[in-house]
Amino acid sequence: MYYLAAIRIGRFRGVVIELIRDMTKEWYEQPFVFPKWANYLMPGIVIALVGGLFYVPTVVGLGASPQMTAVGYQPVQPVPYSHALHAGKLGIDCRYCHTTVEKANFAAIPPTQTCMNCHTNIRTQSVALAPIRESWATGKPVEWIKIHDLPQYVYFSHEAHVTHGVGCIECHGRIDQMERVYQAKPLSMGWCLDCHRDPGSHLRPKEVAVTDMNWTSPADPAEAADLASKCLEEYSIHDKAYMQSCSTCHR
Repeated sequence: MYYLAAIRIGRFRGVVIELIRDMTKEWYEQPFVFPKWANYLMPGIVIALVGGLFYVPTVVGLGASPQMTAVGYQPVQPVPYSHALHAGKLGIDCRYCHTTVEKANFAAIPPTQTCMNCHTNIRTQSVALAPIRESWATGKPVEWIKIHDLPQYVYFSHEAHVTHGVGCIECHGRIDQMERVYQAKPLSMGWCLDCHRDPGSHLRPKEVAVTDMNWTSPADPAEAADLASKCLEEYSIHDKAYMQSCSTCHR
């Protein structure tokens, strides 16, 4: 009985093996055929490689360009405006032109009207001021080139800084001595954090205007430390945890 059962099991296994062989024989003998979408695979790879050769250098080049990060970026403006003359020699307050600096995130670029407040009577035939007169006549704004430009993912408020004792010189350098404005500070994340970790040493007392380019902190370390402590309390500066928090500048 057991012998007959074994024979039957053996025969059944053999039938199953033959059936599997018959089913897979045709699959093994036929060549593999790629699906139609594979026709676009090679061109896609070539486009990605060629595009990458241009994309990567372009992104790295722009990201590392002086316009984005480096000190010294100094574009030629459509009008040769001299801060050395206006802010330095003539002593015009920064806020006369940049009217929103104490109440908004951005320091407004002055409209042509601001320039014409003086230049309707002063240097009325100057060739250098021709774009100003043309803007005044046509109503089209002068296309000034932005120099101090932060990435869009960075939140920066001029109001929060200048109303809490941070002088213009801290970020813009001696702009009152620049014939043609350039970026004097790196404006990088590390540079900002250096100040946020030790804000007291970058503040000035309330009786000193933030636009005063000649003011300096006391040379004596003890006096400088006392002034820093006084300014931190006077302006109610946040603690270091807040000043170094990611959400402070990335919102």
